Amino acid sequence: MALTKYNFNSFDVTSAASKALGFNSSANGFTTINPGSMTLIKTLTASSDSTLSFVDGSSDVVLDSTYPVYLFKFINLHAGSDDVFITFNGRDGGSSYDATKTTTSFSAYHNEAGNDTSLGYRAGSDLAQGTGFQRLSTDSVGVGNDEASSGELFLFNPSSTTFIKHFMARSSIYHDSDYVFDSFIAGYFNVTAAIDAIQFKMSSGNIDAGTIKLYGIKDS
Repeated sequence: MALTKYNFNSFDVTSAASKALGFNSSANGFTTINPGSMTLIKTLTASSDSTLSFVDGSSDVVLDSTYPVYLFKFINLHAGSDDVFITFNGRDGGSSYDATKTTTSFSAYHNEAGNDTSLGYRAGSDLAQGTGFQRLSTDSVGVGNDEASSGELFLFNPSSTTFIKHFMARSSIYHDSDYVFDSFIAGYFNVTAAIDAIQFKMSSGNIDAGTIKLYGIKDS
């Protein structure tokens, strides 16, 4: 098989805004293409913050009809207080995070001693037409230096003014009693107004450290 050696001076790698580079059969071999289906929009890093908020149109945040699906990834969120829950809520107009929600939840757990396991519905973590903050895990997070939580939250079509807005989350937490919990949360914002902002906070105290990333996911 023959090998072709290219002169590096023959390549033009200048790309257009919001475009990626791909190969074609032209002289320099490059063309601009649409980037991948998942685009990083915003990263927020906690440092003893009471809340972390993603507001459409503020600080380069996009949370509108640009993407049909949005994904939040929370990475090593560490609580400032022991025995608290990571929570979130949506804003459906105005300035308050109080969108009406109906949710469901279940989880599996296993302790470090290896003698206690369970899988089941967690009624204490669901809401029925509630406006309060929704837990992202079925059980509380510990405050030890080695304790944190990671997971993801999908939000579907938040800009719709016709349909409810579905969401679902999965997280892994280090429980304050040395358990691992694999938590599943799902539900919907039962409003026809657009959800234009999402806020995260602990049920008590601050988010001591950790990162939350917001991605937009395009249509397939």
